[in-house]
Amino acid sequence: MRNKQTFVSVLLFSILMVVPMYAQANDVAQDDADIAAQMEAVSADAVAAYDVSGSLFQQITDLEQEKVLMELEKERAQLDLELDRLAAEKIKLHLEIDELSGRAEQQQQELENAQAKLEAEAAKLEREKEELEAQTEELQSRARAVTTTSSGTSDLDDVSAINFDKSYRLVNVIGAGAQLQATIENLATGQNRTVSVGKVVDGYTVQSISLDEGVVFTNGEDTQTLNITKSK
Repeated sequence: MRNKQTFVSVLLFSILMVVPMYAQANDVAQDDADIAAQMEAVSADAVAAYDVSGSLFQQITDLEQEKVLMELEKERAQLDLELDRLAAEKIKLHLEIDELSGRAEQQQQELENAQAKLEAEAAKLEREKEELEAQTEELQSRARAVTTTSSGTSDLDDVSAINFDKSYRLVNVIGAGAQLQATIENLATGQNRTVSVGKVVDGYTVQSISLDEGVVFTNGEDTQTLNITKSK
């Protein structure tokens, strides 16, 4: 019984000692938590209120930014120069193209003018040649008429007054089919003349031209043939 009382007494004593210590420990833990919370609040306020202006970090950051901006400005200036150079070259190229086009057009126009001038001169010469041939034929016809009148020969003598074998020489026959043309030489003057079917020579009309028979002349009453064999 005594032992039981002693155990109870010891237990009560232990409880009385432990409870205040536990309470004190709880109070200390609570105090630590409060202190930690206060420190965090102070730290957050300090961070929020911290002004970086004028700080070393801010100065370094500003210098880096300025350096980057300067590099960008330098690159942009270089690009502007390249763009200006390309624009100038483009303008120069367009001017050269326009100049070459103008020269080509001018040369083309000069060639066309020269060709037109040559064609006009050729046509003029051809007309003069035809006029000269017509005048020559007219003069020869007048000369024959005067000779016939003064000599008082008969119509038959007039018809046979021209001897093509003695007056002309057949030089050549060129062409094909109905397009044949003959070149004859006036033995008295040495001049060559190109004739075709229907042409009039000394009052005779060219009736036909062929490689075998040569040139056949007729005035309706008299027919004469001039070929290469006879004219040699």
